[in-house]
Amino acid sequence: MPLHLHESEDPRAFNDVVASLPLSSPLQGWGYGEARRVLGQHPRRFLIRDHRGSTVGAVQLLRKPLVPGVSVLYAPRGPALESLDLLSDLAEPFRALAKRTDAYLKVEPPKPVEVGRPDDLTTVDFEADQATIPEVIGPFQRSQTEQPEHTILADLRENEDDLFAGLHKMARRNVRTAERMGVTAGRDDDFEAFWQIFSATNERAQLGAFPRAYYETLREAGNQFGGETYTVLSRHEGKALAGGFFLGLGDTTAYLYGGSIRDERPPTNGDKRKDAKAPDAFYWNAMLDAKEHGYGTFDFWGVPRRLDESKHSFGVFKMKLKFSTHRVWFPAYDLRLSPLAQPLVKALRVRKNLLNKRTRGTTDDIL
Repeated sequence: MPLHLHESEDPRAFNDVVASLPLSSPLQGWGYGEARRVLGQHPRRFLIRDHRGSTVGAVQLLRKPLVPGVSVLYAPRGPALESLDLLSDLAEPFRALAKRTDAYLKVEPPKPVEVGRPDDLTTVDFEADQATIPEVIGPFQRSQTEQPEHTILADLRENEDDLFAGLHKMARRNVRTAERMGVTAGRDDDFEAFWQIFSATNERAQLGAFPRAYYETLREAGNQFGGETYTVLSRHEGKALAGGFFLGLGDTTAYLYGGSIRDERPPTNGDKRKDAKAPDAFYWNAMLDAKEHGYGTFDFWGVPRRLDESKHSFGVFKMKLKFSTHRVWFPAYDLRLSPLAQPLVKALRVRKNLLNKRTRGTTDDIL
């Protein structure tokens, strides 16, 4: 089917289309692209129309300069589409808009692929777990994602009692403990408290982070044109101990950044301060908040690609798994635009391995 790209300069109209499509993501929203400008990336937005003039998709493409004279195009968790069957037909329109300096174009279709072995929640058989993921979609070839490829989703369309009953028994117990100890959790505009938690978590786990200006820009730009950004904090006796930064658009809200810290304050009574289970309260109340604000899908945004109990990230996975067991993949695909594409991908992988080794002591990616 012939498809055509029509550039959009109307943020609200573009977001409305993205939000309405069945395969979509908040990262295709206008605000996310504006935040990426802080990182030197340049967004362009297009409506996708078929031969009848009907709008069947939308795509936000970021041009990312790598070295002088070489760049790549990237659709973060995109394009947004009526059907994944349309992706192959986008190859030629994408080629037509690419510059000679663009080596390849990376897409991350927002259609979740169920894990190969959903009965085994801690499988380390990586190949078996990915058995249902196609290696090619037309001229697009399977590649490494930029966003977390492996994630957990929660369906918020159930009533609150059924949602709670679906939590792991440890999560239910910890949520009740937090309530008894007076922990409060919900939307909270204290960005400084979030930033303290986020920074401390990154330092403790040796994770990477963008400059603060990126998160501040996303906080402002993502909250416009029908999109939404917000923070949820979990507090005990007034102190924020766990929290997260969310980006929502359409039916989905995504927990993009966050973490938790220990409560180092002296106890109000007794010899030792008790664990208030603030992270459990954070996750549960973030899910309730999303449900109350009309979201049907809660994306926990990232668990380890390879499940290895010796890794720090496995603890994050186990924590999220207490609140939903619906694991999925969001694979990426590259459209090669230049003979440089294949050697460039290999060089970027080597560079990333070296950076990981230097900063974190391992060549493994964070997730």
